[in-house]
Amino acid sequence: MSKIINSLFKKGVFEYIILSIILIVGFAVRLYKINNPIADWHSWRQADTASVTRTYVERGINFLYPKYHDISSIQTGIFNPQGYRMVEFPIYNVIHALLFENFPRFNLETWGRLLTAFTTILTAFFLYLIGRRLMGRTGGILAAIFYLFIPFNIYFSRVVLPDPMGVTFAVISIWAYLEFFYNDKKILFITSAVFFALALLIKPYLGFYLFPIAYLAVKKYGVKSFLKRKNVIFGTIIFFLIAFLPFAIWRVWEAKFPEGIPFYTWAFNGNHIRFRPSFWYWIFGERLGHLILGSLGLIPFTFGILHTKVKNYFVHALLAGALFYVIAVADANTMHDYYQILIIPAIALGLAAGSIYLWSQKIFNTLLARLILVFSVGVMLITGWNQISGNYNINHPEILTAGAEVDKITPKDAIVIAPYNGDTAFLYATKRWGWPAIDDSVDNIIAKGASYYVSVNLSDGDTKMIESRFKTVEKTDKFIIINLRQPLKIQ
Repeated sequence: MSKIINSLFKKGVFEYIILSIILIVGFAVRLYKINNPIADWHSWRQADTASVTRTYVERGINFLYPKYHDISSIQTGIFNPQGYRMVEFPIYNVIHALLFENFPRFNLETWGRLLTAFTTILTAFFLYLIGRRLMGRTGGILAAIFYLFIPFNIYFSRVVLPDPMGVTFAVISIWAYLEFFYNDKKILFITSAVFFALALLIKPYLGFYLFPIAYLAVKKYGVKSFLKRKNVIFGTIIFFLIAFLPFAIWRVWEAKFPEGIPFYTWAFNGNHIRFRPSFWYWIFGERLGHLILGSLGLIPFTFGILHTKVKNYFVHALLAGALFYVIAVADANTMHDYYQILIIPAIALGLAAGSIYLWSQKIFNTLLARLILVFSVGVMLITGWNQISGNYNINHPEILTAGAEVDKITPKDAIVIAPYNGDTAFLYATKRWGWPAIDDSVDNIIAKGASYYVSVNLSDGDTKMIESRFKTVEKTDKFIIINLRQPLKIQ
């Protein structure tokens, strides 16, 4: 029996069994509240994404003309009557729509979350391959474990957002180039470039994944040799053309629809927060230190940075890219926690490297170091879950109730005003096109096509004014629906 077990270990059978269990459990934990309506944390961003998919389902799929239900000028500064949504290239939305149309067992929102969960498992598998290449079997397994079970990432890798899919493409890209570094197979080189292009089309911020690729290229060819070898220069040009040309073409196309391009310059340093004390507090204290690493996770992560005996500095280059990203996109990273979705693979690899070092090091007391590692990871998971568990909550179910009633009693082509502080989740719940806030005079909005007004804030000044001028269709203690095409007679 012992010979059989030893043989299985040598062949890596148990390794793959363990990996399979990790991937299955990793998918299972993402089924928690998988059928949540889009009214949980960051519902506005999820609603915008799901809205594009719903439009594809209702009106047919067209890659070049992604549209959503918000026709206001709030996100772009320009009235958007066609509902253009010119952000990421809609790869995620097309797959989402096809899954819903061909397998209608689940509703649209559940399919969106499942799609994200599927891509997350794929990311974990390729992180395992990267970790295995750099740090051995244990490193690969640990990289997958940390990526799948950091509580922050459990939540944000089952939301209706394209970002996790973009991360999947970026991780496949750096895996392919890492394999090309060792195997010199041209197909891996092309694969890396293609997946890098897909990542950029979904999220251009993922360009920071070029850091480890650039590091491997310099390590493989050397700076002096790189500049002298025509085939290397030609190959680099090919890589950049494949990786960046589709993104450039998409940007040129998007520019034709300015009413569909949300404000984005604010994301870099709109509030001039970069390098201010609050920047360091939010990025490294709150987000990295507390929300993602649960405070004590900083221990293995720090040793992961210090530990350089992982064959090369690939992990460090990826971490350097992540640092560049949070500094460059300073305002968005401090304002919205979902922007850190992109850096979790780097953090997972860093944690894996640090854990291996603490477990096998010979400098400190071995038993004590291992106890500290287990304790710190345990506290990281507990603290992280305590921080993130509230994200699953539906704090304002009244918008779902009101939205369902609007869908029930108004025509399918009705255009509504559903004010919710600009959050499009309320508008999405109505299944109607319209305004998520009042961005003009009510009369002008009516002239632009609005036919119904729905509000869950009965004491709001705008609501009271509109109620006094137009016919109330339905009113409860939770919401009010008003027909803007039926003005009240002035007594």
